[in-house]
Amino acid sequence: MLNLTSFIRFHARRTPNALAIIYGGTRLDYATLQARIERTAGLLVARGIGAGDIVAVVMKNSAAFIELAFATSHIGAVFLPVNYRLAADEVGYITGHAGAKLIFADGELAPLVAGLANVVLLDTAAQSDSTRLAGDIAPAPIHITGPDDLFRLMYTSGTTDRPKGVMHTYGNFYWKNADHVVALGLTAADRLLVTGPLYHVGAFDLPGVAVLWVGGAMCIHRDFDAIAAVRSIAEERLTGAWFAPVMLSAILAHPERDKHDVTSIKWVVGGGERTPEPRIRAFSGYFTHARYIDAYGLTESCSGDTMMEAGREIEKIGSVGRALAHVEVEIRDEMGRTLPADQSGEICLRGPKITRGYWKDAEKTRASFFGDWFRTGDIGHMDADGFLYLTDRKKDMIISGGENIASSEVERVIYQLVEVREAAVIGLPDERWGERPVAVVVLNEGASLDLATLTAHCRANLAGFKVPKDLIIRGQLPRNPSGKILKRILRAELTN
Repeated sequence: MLNLTSFIRFHARRTPNALAIIYGGTRLDYATLQARIERTAGLLVARGIGAGDIVAVVMKNSAAFIELAFATSHIGAVFLPVNYRLAADEVGYITGHAGAKLIFADGELAPLVAGLANVVLLDTAAQSDSTRLAGDIAPAPIHITGPDDLFRLMYTSGTTDRPKGVMHTYGNFYWKNADHVVALGLTAADRLLVTGPLYHVGAFDLPGVAVLWVGGAMCIHRDFDAIAAVRSIAEERLTGAWFAPVMLSAILAHPERDKHDVTSIKWVVGGGERTPEPRIRAFSGYFTHARYIDAYGLTESCSGDTMMEAGREIEKIGSVGRALAHVEVEIRDEMGRTLPADQSGEICLRGPKITRGYWKDAEKTRASFFGDWFRTGDIGHMDADGFLYLTDRKKDMIISGGENIASSEVERVIYQLVEVREAAVIGLPDERWGERPVAVVVLNEGASLDLATLTAHCRANLAGFKVPKDLIIRGQLPRNPSGKILKRILRAELTN
């Protein structure tokens, strides 16, 4: 039986008083968490939800988010977390396309679900305790599920196209958990900071609820705040975290960061994009007892397919690590042929944690596989030791005068400038060259940068055709919840 509440029930029997969830003033032990899950599952049953039905949540982080996710699994229904940063019509598209039978939404997010059927709104009290919605409804019994049963639908962030519904089975999720437990050495002593949005794989899966698998605890923040994050690390003696790049940058740049003791942190998993070398070095200067684990993964794989290994960070700097235990990685060309070490091509994945495809979209499912190898759409290469290096997304490659320019290569050089906090290089239409590389940067506070300085620096480190022809300075860059810069949005804004 692979129901998510199986391991919660196990810990509730063995260590009922062990801490499972911290959320604001709420502290749940395993016995209480299990009881809440069963009662909330009873609410779902009372509202007509059964095995295979889809339950959507449009919610910020809370204890109730976890309780609803597990309660949905408890009765064999399918969990659908929805990005609350989307527009109302996008939320409507996702819930409609998925066929959601019931929708839970935070009260402050009610405009996003206005007009949709079967919506339950959660006030502040219910966000801390989902059983406030259940009243006197009896707990529901556990539903037996197997590895091929659907556990979750998770819609892609749409960096290149309309969101697609990724199907995650229990087998996918459990193999993901197993790999992350082994790779990170998770134990019941671990306390995980969860400050990214739980509707995204970074917070829910990397390693996310895997820490509950081993009897540890999750410290959940409703929203990300840099100083609140380091304060929680100090006060709760947290041991691990996942930070999107923009989150880590905010922590490292915060003027009050040194007022808090962060020595309990053993590791931080990064992701969303290749982490610039200066940020990795700045991390080590602040989190002196922790290692930074650059990682690579996808919604389609439940996240975390490769991770940097301890002691190899400097030797392999710029890499996102090697494949985990039950993941295979290959680099392939356009025809699906395997490429040798150090040659760039499309990153392809295979293993039991990889999705079987997209919900109600057989055509896109077929196009996303070479046989049983999933095509990520990302470009990279592996060295002779099997360490993966990201180059770009296919659609982010710039072709200027017939030459391919990897935007990440140019960004790596731009990040060497002390003035630069964040950078994105995109291709814009050019009558002569087809496309020209353009740098869009966010500067550190009080810094200034002009095109002449940028050009001189890039010319000293790059081929001439790779040097940005324009410089645009902005206050922030558009990103999705995992921290990936949305270059399609930049291209659209700067082309129009």
